[in-house]
Amino acid sequence: MNRTTLSLIAGATALAAVTGFAAVSAPDPEAAGQRTGAAATLPVERTGLLCPRPSTSDLAETTYTSFTPVTEGADGKGTAVLRSAAQQSAPDENENENENEDAEGEDEKDGETTEKGDKDAAKDDKADRPVLQLKEPGKPVSAEADGADAPALVGTADGRFASGWTAQQTTEVAAGTGRGLQGVACSAADTQFWFPGASTDDSRTDYIHLTNPDDSAAVVDIELYGKDGELETTVGEGITVKPRSAEPVLLSTLTAEKQTDVTVHVVVRSGRVGAAVQALDDETGGDWLPASADPSGRLVLPGIPKDAKAVRLVAFTPGDADVDLKVRLAAPSGLITPAGNETLHLKGGMTAAFDLGELTRGEAGSLVLTAPDGSVPVVAAVRVLRGEEGKQESAFIPSARPIETRATALDNTAKGTTLSVTAPEGGAEIKVTASAGTEGGTPQTKTYSIKPGTTQDIEAPVPAGLKGGYALTVETRSGGPVYASRTLASTEGGVPYFTVQPLPDDRGMVAVPDASEDLSVLQR
Repeated sequence: MNRTTLSLIAGATALAAVTGFAAVSAPDPEAAGQRTGAAATLPVERTGLLCPRPSTSDLAETTYTSFTPVTEGADGKGTAVLRSAAQQSAPDENENENENEDAEGEDEKDGETTEKGDKDAAKDDKADRPVLQLKEPGKPVSAEADGADAPALVGTADGRFASGWTAQQTTEVAAGTGRGLQGVACSAADTQFWFPGASTDDSRTDYIHLTNPDDSAAVVDIELYGKDGELETTVGEGITVKPRSAEPVLLSTLTAEKQTDVTVHVVVRSGRVGAAVQALDDETGGDWLPASADPSGRLVLPGIPKDAKAVRLVAFTPGDADVDLKVRLAAPSGLITPAGNETLHLKGGMTAAFDLGELTRGEAGSLVLTAPDGSVPVVAAVRVLRGEEGKQESAFIPSARPIETRATALDNTAKGTTLSVTAPEGGAEIKVTASAGTEGGTPQTKTYSIKPGTTQDIEAPVPAGLKGGYALTVETRSGGPVYASRTLASTEGGVPYFTVQPLPDDRGMVAVPDASEDLSVLQR
């Protein structure tokens, strides 16, 4: 695929100092088609995203992708820009000495000084260039970066690009710890995150990546919970993340305890950050573990691959209350109870893990976990293995939020893309749009009916005349709630590389009360 090669740059950008913001202006009742005094549903006008540093491997090959779907009623102007989060380093002593020598010889080397000034100006101009900038809604753009120096990204979108703005990074690592395909959707900054499924074991190298988009430092606490409760940490409190920078923290350096299954709780004392766990294994590759949905008495983990060789569920309930989780699998034929795993017992404040084996047995499936009466909140994720012994690859699926209106998955290919959709409570009708490709192609749209209590791996549309990668946008037309995930897969050296990303609602639309209620701006 032809893509613009990314020149790794050092730059910075500041985002508004609010948590994961999106803003809209007060609606014109006539333009919105709403009577005065009623709420209008309008596109958001500003939003922000953060992408963690992709890899520490020199063999990594990363693709960044950015996209905004066409949204009716969106502003006619706007921008969507992603820049490097890396701060420019201060000059070292030798550089200062060289600068002084140049100054002393300025009279004799006037021509050389002018040339040096021109080069510096060109360098500064290059550093200010965005990594990715959208040109028009409905058409994704991408850039590539190689090696361990690929940067974390921060960015904002406003006007016509804000509603539904989505970004993704996909990394292939050819060999070494974490080899395989690693993908993660860029997310909004927030102040609290849960990551069940991390590890401090010697066989794993797990980093929590913290990205600060703001002009002031953020202060973060990292809590770890194992099989017997909270782990004693040495430096997990008061971690400072510098302004407009990214900080990877190796989890095994926070505690002396080596445990296979750990729940990570990130709490931001001041400021806000983006957070994601990169889980790398010596033998079974690795992937990103996105944050779980907020603790709840009902969880859905969508899109477990039908050829999964092993599924390991990791769950945690905050507080002191124990809970017996009811386990069901939403399969193509409906909800079923896995034999031998009808209920799973969780002790309050302790991380529990359960091996569910070849759970899907050749069919699409999603896990549905329910606490009695929904009274005890839980967070959960599964680790999935594909491939035969000795040539296996791993990925993670956390509990997901439903698609309320619309969601998008990026960096899809004509082959190797699986879109999995589940409607565990009631049937639903969805519309799926394949965008134009990054290098060309015509959008295509299909509608699908999802039966109640089922999961379907749908045959998603592909742009006509596709060149490059493309976006898949899922819209809920009726029924629901609907949950979805996208799997990217390829085979390298007999190893089934793959990565799975749940599709969260893009929160591109918001209900705004009439201006007479004196609420001109909403934020999230």
